Amino acid sequence: MKAFTTVNAVVAPLDRANVDTDAIIPKQFLKSIKRSGFGPNCFDEWRYLDHGEPGMDNSNRPLNPDFSLNQARYAGANILLTRKNFGCGSSREHAPWALDDYGFRAVIAPSFADIFFNNCYKNGLLPIVLPEEVVDQLFQEVEAQEGYALTIDLASQTLSTPSGQSFSFDITEHRKHCLLNGLDEIGLTLAHAEQIKAFETKHRSAQPWLFQD
Repeated sequence: MKAFTTVNAVVAPLDRANVDTDAIIPKQFLKSIKRSGFGPNCFDEWRYLDHGEPGMDNSNRPLNPDFSLNQARYAGANILLTRKNFGCGSSREHAPWALDDYGFRAVIAPSFADIFFNNCYKNGLLPIVLPEEVVDQLFQEVEAQEGYALTIDLASQTLSTPSGQSFSFDITEHRKHCLLNGLDEIGLTLAHAEQIKAFETKHRSAQPWLFQD
């Protein structure tokens, strides 16, 4: 998992509330568990003018010019700005996989669906909850300024605008530690590999009958 420390990146707006996980990555693309390759089909039904299917050559598909992520001014955006209850619907972990594979490192919204919110942290994607009035302000600023970029500093838990205005966000110490160090659940376990090995050796010595072939 990629570590998250400080990100300065262009912001792409998705001005929709209640975006569900089927909109983030439609069900027909859920046939892989590799965590990669989902980016080209992220927001597939909004992003393209035709119906997408697995194995299609996305480079030849007609793009929807009205969809914000297709607009040139938001090319290369690594921060997604959206509305309340983002990630609702089914609990598929493919949704944060698709957002990560697209290139997003953080998603900003007034609220998130609980399971999606937790899945983000497991995959190196930072979900930031800000008050609705702040999100409204950011939408206005993104619209007004092409190339609008935010700086997110996870260590200080701050988000800074181009004008220098700063907003703080909440995150638990455990989640913050994992993101700063790029530790998913497997990585977090492997960080204690020596202690685990020592316990197994002691356990085998104390109760050898449990390990007889």
